[in-house]
Amino acid sequence: MTDFAALLIADRGQKARPIHLVDKGTFADWVKGRSAADRALLKAQRFDGKTAFASVILPAADGEYEVVSTVADAAKLSPWCLAKLGETLPEGHYRLASGAPGPAAFGWLVAQHRFDRYKSSVSDEQGPRILLSSEASRIGQWVHLAEATALVRDLVNTPAGDMGPADLEQAAGALADNDSGAKLEVTSGDALSQGYPMIAAVGGGASKDRAPRLIELHWGNPRHPRIAIVGKGVCFDSGGLDLKPASGMRLMKKDMGGAAHAIALARLIIAERLPVRLHLLVPAVENSVSANAYRPGDIIKSRKGLTVEIENTDAEGRLVLGDALARAEEDEPELMIDFATLTGAARVALGPDLPAMFANDDALAEDLLGCGTEEGDPLWRMPLWEGYDEMLKSDIADLSNASEAPLAGAVTAALFLQRFVPEGRQWAHLDTFAWRPAAKPGRPKGGEALGLRAVFALLQKRYPRR
Repeated sequence: MTDFAALLIADRGQKARPIHLVDKGTFADWVKGRSAADRALLKAQRFDGKTAFASVILPAADGEYEVVSTVADAAKLSPWCLAKLGETLPEGHYRLASGAPGPAAFGWLVAQHRFDRYKSSVSDEQGPRILLSSEASRIGQWVHLAEATALVRDLVNTPAGDMGPADLEQAAGALADNDSGAKLEVTSGDALSQGYPMIAAVGGGASKDRAPRLIELHWGNPRHPRIAIVGKGVCFDSGGLDLKPASGMRLMKKDMGGAAHAIALARLIIAERLPVRLHLLVPAVENSVSANAYRPGDIIKSRKGLTVEIENTDAEGRLVLGDALARAEEDEPELMIDFATLTGAARVALGPDLPAMFANDDALAEDLLGCGTEEGDPLWRMPLWEGYDEMLKSDIADLSNASEAPLAGAVTAALFLQRFVPEGRQWAHLDTFAWRPAAKPGRPKGGEALGLRAVFALLQKRYPRR
């Protein structure tokens, strides 16, 4: 992984090229203080301070140069306003000419991360762009956020052939390999079939080397408040016997995006030493087609004891999450949060940028929405509309795993999950895309962390370090 700590360092007066940030309201006053030569260069390049992410390099003394770049609001920097500079500037040291980078440091860092695992040759002509920050005490957190975001991107971008259940186990296990005090526990084989029948059923069609499992990680002081983080780990989703078309299967390497978010969030919690008792749960499966695959019409008894009739084998994520949520609840956490690339319906409703957020507690929902806005990592609340519960009715079981009607798909999926969360337990469900279909500054096309920073900000507010 990129060495982000080397890209953001404390400003101790080192030599560095200045970056001037202007917006359409401040540009006119700023340019008055520049030399006639600078004004001529800016005019020749049609730089007027209005075009987003535009930048110009101006010559300075001793053969050096300065940078001027436009932002939406020079007084309140967003996480992404330095990202394009982080991607495109020549290598070297930089500092803001005025103020501190604040959240913009995050975009500067992740903009320099590349997923090049499968490139036969990688150019090394461009060296690192290093930003100096006067906020020395906050550098560690920006680095940890960048590392967590890069982890999500790397895990999601990795093809399914190299990211099966065992590989997810290894990714979670890495959190327990660095003297963190975290302990890994994995349930598979007969123990999985007996204890987690829905996870076992969904993964039953996979080959032995891609066998299903429940991955659990425990960390923190048992006396601290207990929280559970759950992530959907469907490493590849063929749709099962209700087979997806080729177009629907192409990106299904990303169907473990919820697990990637959960593992990355656990890494953040441990790195920042939040005073919580963390329980990470990742049901890791491959939804494959074989003689052992579960079938439409099957009845599966869940860990909670509820029986589920299989309406559609392509509605598998809610099944594995149901068993994982039931396990998490047994330890009585005060807060449960799950991440999942659960429904196409959420993307139809909200597009790729906005995770659909469901919560059974209004205060929790408002806190999450507020943190998303503050962090530039927005969420959108969707309803747990009780009137749609009847869409999950089964004639012969306690409930069905999907509705026969192609309506309110994200809502009915969330309602299914809610059956495995007891009344009174605070719970939020994020139906996230985990993918960026088109590149933006600092955000390449491919795997993406959506909702990660919002949830971590919530946890920091609720469980501040003492």
